[in-house]
Amino acid sequence: MCSEDRRITRVKELIKDYPDFPKPGILFRDIFPVLQDAKAFRGLVDAMVDFIKANCDGVEVIIGLDSRGFLFGPMIAEALGISFVPIRKAGKLPGETYKVEYTLEYGTDKCEMQKESVKPGQKIVILDDLLATGGTMKAACDLADVAQATVLCCVVVIELTDLQGRKRLKYPCHAFIQY
Repeated sequence: MCSEDRRITRVKELIKDYPDFPKPGILFRDIFPVLQDAKAFRGLVDAMVDFIKANCDGVEVIIGLDSRGFLFGPMIAEALGISFVPIRKAGKLPGETYKVEYTLEYGTDKCEMQKESVKPGQKIVILDDLLATGGTMKAACDLADVAQATVLCCVVVIELTDLQGRKRLKYPCHAFIQY
């Protein structure tokens, strides 16, 4: 995080903590108050766009993860003049899809991406609101690999560093806020 960036400082001020949600022992970091403050939300999107412009040369596609990556992804893609592609939980996308199974804390899940949405060799940035254990982001990277895309960076608003999710990723990752 760039401590000098007032846009990110404002975002951090708005994030609310909810102890013991969704279960005891979890401290939930809620970004929804940021979306309720139009200036802060615009600042966050602009900071993400600025980072991608400066660090992800030639990016052609923004991939957003289900579901909060959908809140930022289309706005960022539009600002960059490139396409947005969703990665969703299995069974939510029509047509032919690439599917990947990934491990959760207590079991497995599947996510998918439409086959025609990313072409081999396209340069992509994968984004989400949160990097915790890294399972979902790793699955998105695996989908990108199956599609033969080139992952330039994984971008998240918040990283929970104690959970070491970054260690599961083979691509660069940037977090604007770390706890």
